[in-house]
Formats: sequence, structure tokens, C-alpha cells
Amino acid sequence: MRHEIRISGFGGQGVVLAGYLLGKAFSLYQDFEAVMTQSYGPEARGGASSANIVVADRSIAYPFVQHADIFIALSQEGYSRFRDETIAKPTVLIDQDLVQPREGDTVQGVEATKLAEGLGRRIVANVVMLGFLCASTDIVKREALEEAIRTTVKQSVIPLNLEALALGYMQKELAGPA
Repeated sequence: MRHEIRISGFGGQGVVLAGYLLGKAFSLYQDFEAVMTQSYGPEARGGASSANIVVADRSIAYPFVQHADIFIALSQEGYSRFRDETIAKPTVLIDQDLVQPREGDTVQGVEATKLAEGLGRRIVANVVMLGFLCASTDIVKREALEEAIRTTVKQSVIPLNLEALALGYMQKELAGPA
């Protein structure tokens, strides 16, 4: 098993934190090999950014994402910039209020930012999306993501992040199969 995952968005959306949480869930709580790299423009806040995760059940010889098989877009700029750097038929997850997919692209969408705003903190849209990823694929276990959250974010925001993860997970269950 080997997957290449790219999470894209703009600076300030927590893209790098989402990648870190996902990599930590894989490597510490699911016993996989995982490596994460990150990319962002000189603007940092507001410019396109990405977190790139390679996960495998064996040693990873090449740690960079070349053609993502799972692509997550939290912004239109991230989608436009990185969409072509995927395999022919990737799993594509988008924040459906912020990303307009190109015609003919098969995507699964969730209102991640809107749901996060409903929780009172727009910044947890990244974690809503991780919950949606967890429910949409069998790549990462929810319990592993929960433990990654508990051991990474500040104690004061653990409940909010766990709620955001559960909310994203629930959205896939409500939508049914893709």
C-alpha cells in the first residue's frame, strides 16, 4: 500500500496542520510509514499552500508527492494550481463553497468552512475536511486522527477540533455513497 495525498488551500487555512495531523495519525497510531512536505508561496497568508503526505506500509524511498491519488482542495487557487498534479482518476475532496471544480471532474464536496463557522471557529475547516476524508476513504482510522488531535493541538481547543472531526465525518454519512 502506498498513497500520495495533497492537501491544498491558501495560507491561514491550516493546511500544514492538517497534513501534520494526518501524517501523525498514520505513523504513530496506525503503524504506517509516512512523510510530509509542505509548500507555500512567499505571501504565506493568502497565497496557495499545500501539505503533501506519502504513506505506505513499507519504507518510503522517495518522499515527495509526484501524482497524488488523493487530492483535497480548501480553496480555488489550491485546486487550480495543484489539480493537474494527480493521477488520472484521483479521489478529489473539495470545500464545495470555496471551490468550483472544472467541468467533468468527479469530486466529493463538503461545506467545510461553513460547518466550521457553525462551530464558532472558521479555522477548524481543515479538521472538518479530515473527518470527511476519513469517512470518504478507508485510508485513515477515525481513532487515529482523534489521537493525533489530542496529542498535537492546545488542550483548550481539543474539544473543538474533535467536534469538527466528528462533524466532517458525519457529513459523508449523511450524503451516502459517492
